Amino acid sequence: MNIYAFLQAVHEKRPLVHHITNWVTIFDCAQIVKSFRASPVMAHAPEEVEAMSSIASALVLNIGTLTTEVVESMKLSAAAANRKGIPIVLDVCGAGATAFRDRKCAELLDGAKIAVIKGNSSEIARIAGLAVDTKGVDAGHVSADLREVAKSLSKRRACTVVITGAEDIVAGDGKLFSVRNGHPIMTTLVGTGCMATSVIGTFAGAIPENIPEAAAAGLCCYEIAAEQAAKDCAGPGSFKQRLFDCVANLEEKQIRALQQVATEP
Repeated sequence: MNIYAFLQAVHEKRPLVHHITNWVTIFDCAQIVKSFRASPVMAHAPEEVEAMSSIASALVLNIGTLTTEVVESMKLSAAAANRKGIPIVLDVCGAGATAFRDRKCAELLDGAKIAVIKGNSSEIARIAGLAVDTKGVDAGHVSADLREVAKSLSKRRACTVVITGAEDIVAGDGKLFSVRNGHPIMTTLVGTGCMATSVIGTFAGAIPENIPEAAAAGLCCYEIAAEQAAKDCAGPGSFKQRLFDCVANLEEKQIRALQQVATEP
């Protein structure tokens, strides 16, 4: 896969990515999109979400800090996105932690055409119908084969499924990719998962005809930047600052040398 070509497409098209996202990480999500030279917008009000999605290239929904009212805005926005035909990325943040989250995830998935379902191993396992233990929004143990979980859910929901972790798994359109870039320090910073969702939305918005590949390419670029940011950082704070700079300064030679994306059977 030519990862750099996907980054070039993002730089050239500069997609507008509408977010209804996690209040804890909303700035970081906006900044990571901006660092990729795309355009973030964070609009939650029900009075404008349909209009905003109607001018966007992609819609990112993240239930990290969900309320009933916010989910209703998500539904309105998703309907507008479906009418326009732009991809919707749903981060099922914390799925399995409470019955309320599970119920709202089901409402969003059943009520709209979702292009990408993204979560950690236990979140995706829960959406797939497995019994799992969760730790709030952190991944819990999943004994099932994650590749099979992703492929099965992708087929059942007719969408791309992304499981993030030390190794990312991307399943969609009958294809399976693994991404092995990244750095352990990412687990010490609040928001790296939410930012990954925004990156997926950015790349899907730029290349909507190849969403599984776009998701894998976006994660690869983001995580190569994280590898660079981890060099010489003193901890999570300096890592975060360097991450935005490293995303903004990604180069073709760097990506070609460091990319670890595999196509699997």
